[in-house]
Amino acid sequence: MNRRQFLGTAASVVSTAGMYSCADSSRKTAKRSNILFCIADDASFPHMGAYGCSWVKTPGFDRVAREGLLFNRAYTPNAKCAPSRACILTGRNSWQLEEAANHWCYFPEKFTSFFEALAQNGYHCGYTSKGWAPGVALDSAGNPRRLTGESYTKHKIDPPAEHICPDDYAANFIDFLDNKNADEPFCFWYGSREPHRRYEFGAGLAKGGKKLTDVDHVYDFWPDNDTVRTDLLDYAFEIEYFDRHLVRMLATLEERGELDDTIVVVTADNGMPFPRIKGQEYEYSNHLPLAIMWKNGIAAPGCTVEDFVSFIDFAPTFLDFAGLPEADNGMQPLTGRSLSPIFKSSQTGRVAPWRDHVLIGKERHDIGRPGDVGYPVRGIIKGDHLFIHNFETERWPAGNPETGYLNCDGSPTKTEILEANRNSTAPEFWNGAFGKRPADELYNIVDDPECMNNLADKAEYSSILSTLREQLFSELKTQSDPRMFGNGDVFDRYLYADESGRNFYERYMRGEKVNFGWVNASDFEK
Repeated sequence: MNRRQFLGTAASVVSTAGMYSCADSSRKTAKRSNILFCIADDASFPHMGAYGCSWVKTPGFDRVAREGLLFNRAYTPNAKCAPSRACILTGRNSWQLEEAANHWCYFPEKFTSFFEALAQNGYHCGYTSKGWAPGVALDSAGNPRRLTGESYTKHKIDPPAEHICPDDYAANFIDFLDNKNADEPFCFWYGSREPHRRYEFGAGLAKGGKKLTDVDHVYDFWPDNDTVRTDLLDYAFEIEYFDRHLVRMLATLEERGELDDTIVVVTADNGMPFPRIKGQEYEYSNHLPLAIMWKNGIAAPGCTVEDFVSFIDFAPTFLDFAGLPEADNGMQPLTGRSLSPIFKSSQTGRVAPWRDHVLIGKERHDIGRPGDVGYPVRGIIKGDHLFIHNFETERWPAGNPETGYLNCDGSPTKTEILEANRNSTAPEFWNGAFGKRPADELYNIVDDPECMNNLADKAEYSSILSTLREQLFSELKTQSDPRMFGNGDVFDRYLYADESGRNFYERYMRGEKVNFGWVNASDFEK
């Protein structure tokens, strides 16, 4: 036994004894289940095979859904990497997380992640590649925190296309498993960097064996042409790469006899990196794929769940099955609620009637407005409707034109939309992706999932709008959202963790050479 294993064992014995002294007696002899949390970087619902998507092949995700549960209404509260992941880790909505509501932020010391709580109570915790990011998380002594455990990135691979991460995710998972004690429960974060941009243009066609006609529908807010279809197939190619490592991880657990007692969660952090989706607050921005498999813990494998599930529900679920009651987990009070009733149910469809809505919102994502301020939004999705309130309608929702609309990743699709607007051939695409928006937006996401028809100003929907607005603002007040108390500008005053991002707008307007890799030079409007 090496020193790390000895210390891990000792910590497990001490902390577990303390934990079980406060837990109910049924937990005292129960074996605590493992957790494998798999998160793609920028993938929208419904781009997995289990949802009927024919042009993205995902046998790993499909297996988890088939042998576990497939969720049809899972949402992140905030459709951007760092704040979405912060919600997962803390069980709280982003507007409850101070600096962590923003992108490229300093993660507040006061908020403990569920990984940190599990590690303090006998779990072997680690991750590969992308954990919580981008930003900085330090303890009181200035040391980096392990928000998702210890990093495992030793093993590399020759990726199948340019810009795909060379980390061998599945091999690093094996390294993680080899480094734990035999009787030690584990929690592992598989943080793929796909399908985040950039892409090798044409990889889906040339290396994925795909055809332009495979794409069965191009969303109405983009032009339908060969360039956009090629871009979509490259996105599909990278999702499939994420899934191939998932298949290998499931096989590893099966070979080691640990799959049956491992909670396997497969999802994504936010919607696809295309205009009007990632970084925005529409249906395909926040609605994400989710499948959960747990052979020893799910009562009715193969069911489809229609309950509304938020990413803030993951932390309480994992702590619940780890035997860590809220009073003992060392975290700030959780807003999310455990999925345990769904796991234990033999029903398909709606399981818990009170799971009838989710809240969404955002603050400052990326830069490029005067003062580098954000674009604050809050919203509620309930039943068939999405209600959105935009607080600062004079601001550009995806960033200013002269600084490249920086809250939209550079891509062939983005370039097509900008060129179509400059040439006056199709300005409607630009308006939908980058144009200014009214204070209130209301959509029927069943009939209009692309959110093209704003119902907010139609008299026949005034009752639905006012009811949703009242519920949204009431719950936000209960959750102490600064926006509800006239203090919303605090989010714009929080510092960027990336020094190069400070005062970007002013520096750019002075003529300094400042640019970012996630946009193209042609994105900057004159």
